[in-house]
Order: sequence, then C-alpha cells, then structure tokens
Amino acid sequence: MDDALPPVAGNHQNAPISRLIAEVVERCPGERITLGEMAEAFGDRAFGLLILLLCLPGLLPGMASIFGTPMLILGVQMGLGFRQPKLPGFIARQSLKRTDMMRLSSGSSKMLARVERYVRPRPGPFTNNTADKVVGWLTAYAALMLILPGPGTNGPPAFGTIVMSLGVVENDSKVVGIGIVATILANIFATAVLLAIVWFGVEALGYII
Repeated sequence: MDDALPPVAGNHQNAPISRLIAEVVERCPGERITLGEMAEAFGDRAFGLLILLLCLPGLLPGMASIFGTPMLILGVQMGLGFRQPKLPGFIARQSLKRTDMMRLSSGSSKMLARVERYVRPRPGPFTNNTADKVVGWLTAYAALMLILPGPGTNGPPAFGTIVMSLGVVENDSKVVGIGIVATILANIFATAVLLAIVWFGVEALGYII
C-alpha cells in the first residue's frame, strides 16, 4: 500500500461501509488484503470495520478461535482508548481475499444495501470516547466467548458485536446502543452456558472419583 496516500476514512468520515471497502480494494491490488493494510486505510474507523470483518467469518464452525484472538486484541485496545489499532505482526499479516472484499462492497450485495439503508450517522450518547471504550471491552469479552468452546456460545455474542461495530463505523448512536444491550445479554447467556458446563463437569468428575 502506498504510504503517501491518506487514510480512506480520513477523507470520507461518514461514507457508507460499501464505499470504504471499495476504495480499500482499489488501493490494494494484491490477491489478498491484510488486516494491517485495512487498519491503515480505514483510519479512525478501523476498529469498527476490522471487528465487523473478523466477526462474520468467526461465526463459522472451527473458525471462531482463529478470528477471536485478533478481535480480543482489538477490543482491548479500543477499551483502553486507542484511536487506531496497533496490530502485532502476526495479526497484521492475516488477510482476506480481495475477491471476497469486492463482493462485499459491490452493489449486488443485498444484505449490505439493506443495512446501509437503516444504519446512518446519528450522533448521540453512544458515539463518544466513553461509549467506544464500553464497546471495546464488550467486544473483548465477546471474543473470549468465541475462543472458549461451548455449545451455542458463539452466535449470540458475535451477533451483538456485529451490531455494535456497524454502529461504530457509521457513527450511529442508536445502533451502537442496541448493539451494547444485545452484546451484554449475549455475553451473560454465553457465560452462563460455560459455567453450567464447568459445573456439570465437576459434578461428573465427583461421581467418577
């Protein structure tokens, strides 16, 4: 990527998600686009976009732990008040297919088009630095739920995190607020399931011993 070019997000603070992704694809001609390149290109909107892009494949069986780790790091950094991600080398080198990014940004993506019709810039109580920190720590907790094995503990936290990240990207206080509530409830559910598994495991071990 050309370091002389300014971040895409810096030029288009309220540009829709599809437009940002399309411009990153244009700037990165390789077959794969690394997370490091995206973090640099998305500027101060990088947290939301990277978390969103990592959360979607994280829903796939067997992929949660792979994408959960970079989500955890991004969430902690966001929770600590970082304005832009600082990715370790092994995470910055992870990549997504350029063709997949193009498909996501294309006008034929009905799902993205529907989302963009609803999610729009709406400043409010959930679009400030304090709210960003809350989103970060909730994302980190949700990432732990993705990493830890448990039946049905991946989907709900991932869904809530996706909603939060969409709101962060588009500076939409209403959507961020909905996502925060959804993620809190999902994290409580996932934690309860994991604690129940541990409890049953301990009880079963007691019977065996």
